[in-house]
Amino acid sequence: MKAVRIEKPGVIHLTETEIPEPPAGFARVRVEACAICATDLEVIDGRIAANYPLIPGHEWSGIVDAVGSAEDEEWIGKPVIGSNDVVCLKCDACRSGNWRYCKHFEEIGFKRNGAYAEYVIVPCYGLCEKADHVTFEEAALCEPLGVALGTMKKAGAGLGDTLLIMGSGSIGLCMLAVGKAMGMRRIVVAASSRRRLGIAEEMGAYAVIATQEQDLEAEMKKIHPEGTDVIIDATGKEECIQSCLRIARKGGTVALAGYGRGRDMQIHVDDIHLNNLVVVGAGNNWNMHKKAMHLMEDGIIDLSRMITERMPLEDYERGIRMVRERPQGFVKAVFVRDI
Repeated sequence: MKAVRIEKPGVIHLTETEIPEPPAGFARVRVEACAICATDLEVIDGRIAANYPLIPGHEWSGIVDAVGSAEDEEWIGKPVIGSNDVVCLKCDACRSGNWRYCKHFEEIGFKRNGAYAEYVIVPCYGLCEKADHVTFEEAALCEPLGVALGTMKKAGAGLGDTLLIMGSGSIGLCMLAVGKAMGMRRIVVAASSRRRLGIAEEMGAYAVIATQEQDLEAEMKKIHPEGTDVIIDATGKEECIQSCLRIARKGGTVALAGYGRGRDMQIHVDDIHLNNLVVVGAGNNWNMHKKAMHLMEDGIIDLSRMITERMPLEDYERGIRMVRERPQGFVKAVFVRDI
């Protein structure tokens, strides 16, 4: 099969490799679509721990082609999405539903081969059937949508809460879609430039702020004069997090959903202490992929506007370059099987 493989940090190429066989409890999925995530660049560049050589890719959809156990044969031929979490299913963490806390946790696309390939091996226990009218490209975005759903749950966001989203990438835009679906109000999306803020406006943001051109805190005082109920940082940048802590209302919540790339950061602790803020970490989708599919299936959330480039696997260099350079209006590049 064709696959894009990282041999070691900084060395990536298209290769031919054997089609994998699924072990017991796992399925082989013929990949129909796989989106490129900015986190994949961290793996390519060696800034996230991974098992090299590695096929990346954790935002995928496809059709089950084979299974490793007779009891899972019902999945064969079905269009699916699924969890990337490979766990023991036996420990206290797994039995409570907190798969990410499993001591044996491994993630597809990081510790195990992912979906920048014609086939990927995934656990059957994490499969979810794709709705017929949801395209494979849109279904692949259930993974980042799950991040947004999990983040909002951890933040305790609710109907009528005001919301500020820092960052207009795929995670930020998924947060916007979820916030709209939840009935949150006066949703603001802030980003350094206007390159993707137009899409945020199209997706229903109440206001957008380009921080290179506008004073973020001054603008937010106009929009949320009492402070913001819920703030999601999807940037992982020190200056953005510092601003979030100052903008939140007294007793408000700041959820940290951006990857900090291992950097040490400084914050003013009294911004949290004196204002009784709740600050939560929110770094994954917490098995929200099935709920994400249901929301797409029922038309409650539509992420189609986020797919700005479709390409074959052979065009991986262009796709990765676009994710790095983020040209005007670009959000997501998706590898598509038949294009």
